[in-house]
Amino acid sequence: MSTYRDLTAPIGSRRAPVLRTVGTRERRSHLTAPRVPTVGIDIGGTKVMAGVVDADGNILEKLRTETPDKSKSPKVVEDTIVELVLDLSDRHDVHAVGIGAAGWVDAERNRVLFAPHLSWRNEPLRDRLSERLSVPVLVDNDANAAAWAEWRFGAGRGEDHLVMITLGTGIGGAILEDGQVKRGKFGVAGEFGHMQVVPGGHRCPCGNRGCWEQYSSGNALVREARELAAADSPVAYGIIEHVKGNVAEITGPMITELARDGDAMCVELLQDIGQWLGVGIANLAAALDPSCFVIGGGVSAADDLLIGPARDAFKRQLTGRGYRPEARIVRAQLGPEAGMVGAADLARLVARRFRRAKRRRVERIERYERYAEARRRSRDTA
Repeated sequence: MSTYRDLTAPIGSRRAPVLRTVGTRERRSHLTAPRVPTVGIDIGGTKVMAGVVDADGNILEKLRTETPDKSKSPKVVEDTIVELVLDLSDRHDVHAVGIGAAGWVDAERNRVLFAPHLSWRNEPLRDRLSERLSVPVLVDNDANAAAWAEWRFGAGRGEDHLVMITLGTGIGGAILEDGQVKRGKFGVAGEFGHMQVVPGGHRCPCGNRGCWEQYSSGNALVREARELAAADSPVAYGIIEHVKGNVAEITGPMITELARDGDAMCVELLQDIGQWLGVGIANLAAALDPSCFVIGGGVSAADDLLIGPARDAFKRQLTGRGYRPEARIVRAQLGPEAGMVGAADLARLVARRFRRAKRRRVERIERYERYAEARRRSRDTA
């Protein structure tokens, strides 16, 4: 039998069992989730972005700060998250917090198993933040959060089988079927960037060779441009002049900008990246057969300079081409805020369950108080 102490225990200490009830019924749940503001946080290798998001995916306020140096303890990053949430809570009625982390998150959405750009190794991020904040917390992979946002509010609306590919420094991804993010048995599904596409190819930081992200990512784009510039190739004169001979200053956004201005080498490099993108998408179509591929991440800013060649390569490489329906390949609509918006919206599902549990707890306390009052009156009249 519960004691009065049990019934009146701090909400934070009773939150974990409530959070663990969050299952895979996301498609139905998001339709009935409370229309309350939540905070979404996107944690990457260089920045932490936090924003208050309403039930329609609108960003009410956004804050951004640099990610603490990866050599520092995980608590430093947690401190940064807490400061951002408390700052936003001063001006908004926040009901839950969603974290989109650039790393592997376990199936329970509690621990960050590994984050390549931060010193998180099997870090119980959800539980630690829940202890420090007065609202429930949900943790997920940043690509999963971005895919959810694009399905709910962006380029993937109306799609039942969607694959998102995020092209940044590397390649991330997520799978969404029938309104549910497919996280896999251990929570680490969607690491498309480490599919092997060239046996014995370029060495990848993951330790293997020939990974897809070594041929179709921001790093691949910059690597190829710098190699041509360092070799003083005649085709690289435009970008060499642009950086005044300082090859180390060549960046992905710079290549995209020069390509838009008509630089032939930069256009060719984006076509190469796009063709490799199309090859990988064709492989994923053979395995997953989605109706739509959504391309996000910083490299997707090149738009048709990248996605056009990807569509062409996809059509050439697709298994059973000419005899099967072809998935659409579209650019993401929500830009760099997708992970933040998706994390906030997923957190709204937790807010609903938390609010129900809190209401039931209050009702139990009220019943107990009525029972205790009746017992006192009975003793007084005896």
